Amino acid sequence: MTSEITLFVNPTAGRGRGARAALPAASALRAAGFTVDTVQGEDAVDALARARAAVAGGTGALVAVGGDGMANLALQAVAGTSVPFGLVAAGTGNDFARALGLPVGDPAAAGRMIAEALRGGRLREVDLGRVNGTWFGTVLASGFDSRVNDRGNRMRLPVGRFKYDVAMVAELAAFRPVPYRLTLDGGETLETEATLVAVGNGSSYGGGMRICPGASLGDGLFDITVVGDCSRSTLLKIFPRVYRGTHVGHPAVSVHRAARVELLAEGITGYADGEPLGPLPLTAECVRAAVRVALP
Repeated sequence: MTSEITLFVNPTAGRGRGARAALPAASALRAAGFTVDTVQGEDAVDALARARAAVAGGTGALVAVGGDGMANLALQAVAGTSVPFGLVAAGTGNDFARALGLPVGDPAAAGRMIAEALRGGRLREVDLGRVNGTWFGTVLASGFDSRVNDRGNRMRLPVGRFKYDVAMVAELAAFRPVPYRLTLDGGETLETEATLVAVGNGSSYGGGMRICPGASLGDGLFDITVVGDCSRSTLLKIFPRVYRGTHVGHPAVSVHRAARVELLAEGITGYADGEPLGPLPLTAECVRAAVRVALP
């Protein structure tokens, strides 16, 4: 493996934490003997083009610095190749890093860990989700949670994560369950009124909300959490339990497992790793061993 690696940086992640995290991470990698080339880009399209060029050019690893959005962007360049992927978690949610057991909020430790993993060959192949050629690492969200995302993305104020709390309150006031049709592995079909449907490759989204607590990155299957038709008061009771993953024991919640799921619902946008995929219908497939990750 070449000692030249690419550091893929989002300077705006976590209100500037991405840029600040890049420095100690790069220092740790250089101290371990690696040559580090930093890639940013003018925007997401330019950054992805540069990352893909680095992967095609034979970089020794693509190391993303930022949050789940940056990890998602990096996956578009590295998934399906033999180039190792590293992640320095420096965003707001960091759910993919948590699913992988990586350091969060300690870029120097993350840089040292990645260097040791690359030197020692500690690379694990993990599954990814894919929708119409777009890869994702954690959860495909649809329903109430994606409508909160829609509303939050339209809001200028307040800033930061608080605007999504405000968006949740506003969306809750207007909420109605949605008719869904789910087709699992091209066979079993489920038609239901649902509050939300989450397709989990990883277990959490939103900074630790364990919506799919049983999901594994290495079993070739999604865990699909369906929160059924429930009242606002029931939804308010269920949501706090999501952080512990105990919501799956509620009678309104069901969990299904499949390698492929087709989601159909009117007026719903799908989000994966917090990034918009587009309106339903969408078909997601779990791709085994889609990326080689540097792990502790």
